[in-house]
Amino acid sequence: MTAFSTKTVDLIQPALEAAVRAPSPHNTQPWRFEVTSDRIDVLLDRERVLPVADPEGREARLSCGAAILNLQLALRAAGRASAVHLLPDRRRPAHLAIVWLQGPCEVTPEDQAFARAIRFRRSNRRPFTDRPVPAWIRQTLVRAASLEGATLTLLEHPAVLDGLANLLRHAEHLQHEDPAFQAELRRWTTDGGRRDGVPMSAGGPRPAPGNLLALRAYPGSSGRPQREFEREPLVTVLSSFTDTPLAQLRTGQALQRVLLTGTTAGVSASFLSQPVEIPSTRDTLRELLGGQAYPQAVLRFGYGFAAAATPRRKPAVVAR
Repeated sequence: MTAFSTKTVDLIQPALEAAVRAPSPHNTQPWRFEVTSDRIDVLLDRERVLPVADPEGREARLSCGAAILNLQLALRAAGRASAVHLLPDRRRPAHLAIVWLQGPCEVTPEDQAFARAIRFRRSNRRPFTDRPVPAWIRQTLVRAASLEGATLTLLEHPAVLDGLANLLRHAEHLQHEDPAFQAELRRWTTDGGRRDGVPMSAGGPRPAPGNLLALRAYPGSSGRPQREFEREPLVTVLSSFTDTPLAQLRTGQALQRVLLTGTTAGVSASFLSQPVEIPSTRDTLRELLGGQAYPQAVLRFGYGFAAAATPRRKPAVVAR
């Protein structure tokens, strides 16, 4: 990172540490940052876009959108406003955003709560309890998505939830039988010695036969014992009204606001990404939800035991 005054470093360093805590597919962390005295440029790291699971970079842009929101929230919690210009240069599609530092702002309790939640948010791939998520939290999650211009659909009707579960099982089967996908998954599953990828210990147990949801089977999971998962899971679909790179970035911001909202309410979340990673099942999911919006992420919410954090690269590695 370029040399700055101590005051600027004290402001930007925590913001970058928050940014790199955003979720990403297989924990690829597909972002880079360029820092100057009054702005942070966010760039897509194309070398970290998954060529099999995410050939168009859609999920990577969602992740970078989440990182952008984290930047803004961390700056705000430090008493500094910011403004974001998404896709500022059409000639450079990998230049995803400029985050401009603005003047001082009043720090609210909500700002502080969200900044704390960034540190504690986890993807929890383990079973949740059967304790239902109350209506007020469900409504708060829906509102969080709408604040960033996205829509969060709660799959509360049994027929719709069953339809999603069938798509999930079908997509998981297709990816399980795809040698290229499995090779890619193995490359990003680690023994814990890296600062990226998903550690084997974070993969979670195998669902027992009869479980409604088919969670992603990471390498090494075949030897784990089977576990019963929650009987009535809260499954949601985060969607955008268009499917452009700009919409994907904005939906990534919505994704992170939804996840942080759940974290502040004490609710765990995990991704059910298989149906939106295969074009045919993503199209079918879109029709299942009415055919108007574009599904970008499928999320499962519930109450579970705390999950360990997956590793992150240091800001010094991803920023200059």
